[in-house]
Amino acid sequence: MLNKSIKFLIENKLVAVLLLALFVAWGVVNAPFEWNTGSLPRNPVAVDAIPDIGENQQIVFTKWDGRSPQDIEDQITYPLTTSLLGIPGVKTIRSSSMFGFSSIYIIFEEDIEFYWSRSRILEKLNSLPAGLLPDGVNPALGPDATGLGQIYWYTLEGRDENGNVTGGWDLQELRSIQDFYVKYALSSASGVSEVASIGGYVLEYQVDVNPELMKQYKIGLNEVVKAVKQSNQDVGAQTLEINQAEYLIRGLGYVKSISDLENAVVTSEDFTSIRLKDIANVSHGPATRRGLLDKEGAEVVGGVVVARYGANPMAVINNVKEKINELSSGLPSKTLNDGRTSQLTIVPFYDRTELIQETLGTLD
Repeated sequence: MLNKSIKFLIENKLVAVLLLALFVAWGVVNAPFEWNTGSLPRNPVAVDAIPDIGENQQIVFTKWDGRSPQDIEDQITYPLTTSLLGIPGVKTIRSSSMFGFSSIYIIFEEDIEFYWSRSRILEKLNSLPAGLLPDGVNPALGPDATGLGQIYWYTLEGRDENGNVTGGWDLQELRSIQDFYVKYALSSASGVSEVASIGGYVLEYQVDVNPELMKQYKIGLNEVVKAVKQSNQDVGAQTLEINQAEYLIRGLGYVKSISDLENAVVTSEDFTSIRLKDIANVSHGPATRRGLLDKEGAEVVGGVVVARYGANPMAVINNVKEKINELSSGLPSKTLNDGRTSQLTIVPFYDRTELIQETLGTLD
């Protein structure tokens, strides 16, 4: 058969040349190198500098704040593990119980499709029997990524027009900008599974109750918690027609400032409202944290971009960089006391592109 094919190509040189040109064009279209092919379409094959030799696994996370590892193991990790063992294709399950946190690693057989296994886990989690887990505890499936999906790390830093570090931003400001602006923008990049925030302080409202005043007014802690919850919600109602125009009626109650919480009514005594500010001190403060991000000896705020399973790391990183260029113009700036302008900038400190290009350089 091979001899006949060779003979055919020798006798039909035009066909041989056309086949050769076709294979060369196909190779150029699918080559992983950053070639400028003009009008020729590009569909580069996915390449990575680090081979993914990990197992076919999914992760289920569960939070239960303030609970000891033993409580987490007995009431969350063990019940969930025994329930998830019945999923088809499961090879083994490993688990870890920490303070306020449970991690369950579900290892599937290699022939099980990645997203099929995720759908089976979600199906199982949604059908857990009532009372299996404590009230308010909701297990969540991890991102659709592998252990080698962390392709891009960055920090948020204040810099001047020359690119010099100026500072001028506190960790709470940086974390808020990361959580409510940068994170969502980068998550929309094609191929990104998750953008995880690291470092800084998460802003929260903190209510410090005075036990003596609570005892004086005969108020329990449950009443304070109930008052805080009820003070942070809108209330819907019906409509009202006036002069053949329909008006929507609603009650606005979302907390927007400290004073909104301070004026929340806890109870009443002798026709007098006892407000939260009468028995507690309300303030802004950092949430409890158990880690930080350090860069060259200084504490910073940043994020980790995780690529989706099966995505081309090079293409995902390029998409992330395009998003960074788009949102950079919208990042805030401030004038420092010395007159300099500190512009918030996204600064990468781990970019797998360089490693991938160096690896491809051995083939180019």
